[in-house]
Amino acid sequence: MLKHKKRYSFWKVFWVVLGVNLVFTVLGFIALSVSPMYSKDFNWNNLFTRHYLLSQLISVAFSSAFYFFAVNSYYALFYERRPASDYVKPTVIAVVALAAYFAFTYFLAISKKITVSINNSKIEQELTPALMVFSYVISSVFFIGMALLIAYLTHLRDERKQRKILEAQKMQLEVEKSQANFNFLKAQINPHFLHNTLNFLYAKSLPYSPELSEGILTLSDIMRYALSEGNAKDGKAPLKDEIEHVRNVIKINQLRFSNKLNVKFNVEGVVNGATIIPFVLITLVENAFKHGDLKSTEHPIDITLKVHDHQLYFYCRNKKKIGPKELSTGIGLDNIKKRLDLAYGNNYCLKVKDESDFYTTELTISKL
Repeated sequence: MLKHKKRYSFWKVFWVVLGVNLVFTVLGFIALSVSPMYSKDFNWNNLFTRHYLLSQLISVAFSSAFYFFAVNSYYALFYERRPASDYVKPTVIAVVALAAYFAFTYFLAISKKITVSINNSKIEQELTPALMVFSYVISSVFFIGMALLIAYLTHLRDERKQRKILEAQKMQLEVEKSQANFNFLKAQINPHFLHNTLNFLYAKSLPYSPELSEGILTLSDIMRYALSEGNAKDGKAPLKDEIEHVRNVIKINQLRFSNKLNVKFNVEGVVNGATIIPFVLITLVENAFKHGDLKSTEHPIDITLKVHDHQLYFYCRNKKKIGPKELSTGIGLDNIKKRLDLAYGNNYCLKVKDESDFYTTELTISKL
């Protein structure tokens, strides 16, 4: 029954039961001491007899174990919203445990008699089986009823507390959503400003330097792609646009180095109609330009893209630079992996081979 995490620990139940038992015991003895009928025979020393202390110890131990089991079991049923039929098993166990406890305490009792008051006189009466059964039924209803009540009230309190936590989390999410929308708008404003500025610079540079104006125009095209693509519901862009801007990245780098770079870029297959998350291929190519030996005639940057039956294979290999290396944080590659995970799950494979002289990346997407 208690496979879940227990709502109340045994020792917490024990100390509560012990406290309640002490309070009611003291109150009972005080009531007897002031009662006209019992005060003459009352003796506070009865509190400390061996038999009385043993009976109280057994009572506290049983009550602690009983409530520990019953309250936690009923709480689990309330928490999991189980049907009424599931309450039968813990209730039967509780009834059997109470019957065993009552039988044990009856045989442990020194006297099998009780004292009742009738017309201001005390009469001793034998504990008959019928009286024992009646006492057992009343006590069982009280014990089980209390366990159910405690479990139910605890469940209501926990639900109310959890509801408040969820409401607070919902409010926090709303705040974060508003902040994200604000940041998104701000992030759009800044690139738009840069895009417009690039167009202005292109227009101004055109009469003076065709190469400079071409570089500015190419960069402006890439910025427009960054702003406009990937806005579909699935966050993907046409593969042909990604390829076009891979060529733009190559063009800008060629302009930087007066068209002296050795780059091979081959595309095979039908790319029209295919989509891909934007800037994945561009980032891999940029990484090759950043860390590669761009002027090696024997080992040019080799970029190959193949598309067949909705499957994509991308290959990029470059010879490493000789001399001081640019510091790399690896953030770009980590971001690519996270984006690929979200977009394609298990339908992709990204391999990175970092050798002493060469750096190779291979990306396979089995379902575009």
